[in-house]
Amino acid sequence: MKFAVLGGTGLIGSQVVENLSAAGYQAVPHALSTGVDVITGQGLEAAVAGADVVVNLTNSPTFDDASPAFFRTSMDNLLAAGAKAGVGHFVILSIVGVDQVPDLDYYRAKALQEDILKAGPIPYSIVRATQFMEFMDAVLSWTAEGDTVRLPRTPLQPIAAADVSSIVAEVAAGAPLNGVLNIAGPDVYPLDELGRLTLTTKRDGRSVVTDDSAGMFAAVHGDVLTARGDARIAPTHYTDWLS
Repeated sequence: MKFAVLGGTGLIGSQVVENLSAAGYQAVPHALSTGVDVITGQGLEAAVAGADVVVNLTNSPTFDDASPAFFRTSMDNLLAAGAKAGVGHFVILSIVGVDQVPDLDYYRAKALQEDILKAGPIPYSIVRATQFMEFMDAVLSWTAEGDTVRLPRTPLQPIAAADVSSIVAEVAAGAPLNGVLNIAGPDVYPLDELGRLTLTTKRDGRSVVTDDSAGMFAAVHGDVLTARGDARIAPTHYTDWLS
C-alpha cells in the first residue's frame, strides 16, 4: 500500500512516515520543501499519483482569521487531486472538541476542514487529538511577562506527539472510518496546574498566576477539550514525558 503524507516533514508527519515505513508500507513525505504546495496546487497531482491513502497533516501558518481560507483551499485542492488519482482513503488530524469552541478562529477553521472532508468524494477518517505535550512551552510563552506566566484553569488532557503519530499511522493503514476517532493522553490537568508542573520539573524560576482571562484557552468553556467516554487513551503520562 502506498501513502502520500502531506506535511510529512513536520512533528507528526515525519513520525507517521517512519511508522508506516517500519510497518512495511511505502510512505512518501510531501511538503513545501519537496516542491508540493497545497495552496497553489503545485506538485499535488504528482504527489498523490498512485497513492492508496492520502494523509493530510498540513497546517495553517497562522491561527487567526486567515486560517479558514487555508483549510478551504488546501482541502479543495487535495480532494480534487485525490479523486482524480483514485485515492481510496483520506485521513486528517483534528482537535478534540474542535466544534465546541466557536470563539477561536483556528478551531472554526479546523471544523471547516472536517466538514469539507465529510462532504467530499473520498472515504475518510478524522483523528481528533487533545493538546500535544510538545506545545506546552509555546503555551507558556503566549502569556509570559517577565517572571510571571498567566494561565486559565481550562482543563486539558495532553497527549504525546509520538502517540498521536502511532495512532494516525494505524488509522491510515486501516479501513476508512467515515467518522471520527478521539484520542487523548491519560491525565487531565487544569492548565494553570499543568504550567506549574512544567516549570517546576524544568527548574524554570517563573511562577504561574491563575487568570481565567489569559491567552487563547480563556475562550474555552468547560471541559470540551478533554476526552469523552468513547475516546482512545494513549499510554504516555505527561510526568513521564517531561522526565
